[in-house]
Amino acid sequence: MKNRFSLSSFGIGWSANRRMLVIAAVLAALLALAGVTAYVTGHHTRQTGPAGQHEPSAPSSSMPANPAPTESTPGAGSVPRPPRLSDPLAFAKAAAAMLWSYDTRDTSREQQLAGMKAWMTREGQYSDWASISAQMPDPTLWSRMADQQQHATAHVAEGHYPAAFKQALAEDPAAITEAYIYAVTVTGKQTIAWAKGGGGAEDRSLTLAVQCRPSADCLLVAVAPRVAP
Repeated sequence: MKNRFSLSSFGIGWSANRRMLVIAAVLAALLALAGVTAYVTGHHTRQTGPAGQHEPSAPSSSMPANPAPTESTPGAGSVPRPPRLSDPLAFAKAAAAMLWSYDTRDTSREQQLAGMKAWMTREGQYSDWASISAQMPDPTLWSRMADQQQHATAHVAEGHYPAAFKQALAEDPAAITEAYIYAVTVTGKQTIAWAKGGGGAEDRSLTLAVQCRPSADCLLVAVAPRVAP
């Protein structure tokens, strides 16, 4: 029987470690409202929408809204480099596409992990590498996938700020300046194929925390808990 694997099916929650406790201490007000471990957002505090609701505003970016980076990280096989974006929505969509894509035909598990780590924030007190690396299968399963020449591509449909995050931010807009981290929910489809014509497709949804400090490129912080859409 063919073995299909979805990277997004692994480890969708925050790790219960010291770094998450640091975030929780910094963002207590957001935690109480959004019910998440750590959410802080980017460049501007909020903007008023057509219906008079407050939403976080994304830092400006000269890059495309739905980037499709193709250049691989040296030593990371087919994993793309993180795109140079200051828009948290666009970056989260690119990060989700990266997490939903893999190619065991030319990429080892170690290369896949190295490529994923290149997307991470360098600020250790916020970086939750455990929640990102948990998206990977264990070495035995990856080896079986490679035996079947299994590979996956991703199509990203949309990305948005979860309602709970926007509500929490409206209640305490000053909290965003602590770490400039956005919560973004991304939806799309993952298409999987393997040897001898096997294949299939699955819908995907993932909430990511991404850090977009002013005058800096966005980076990945964590796979966040499920929150209200």
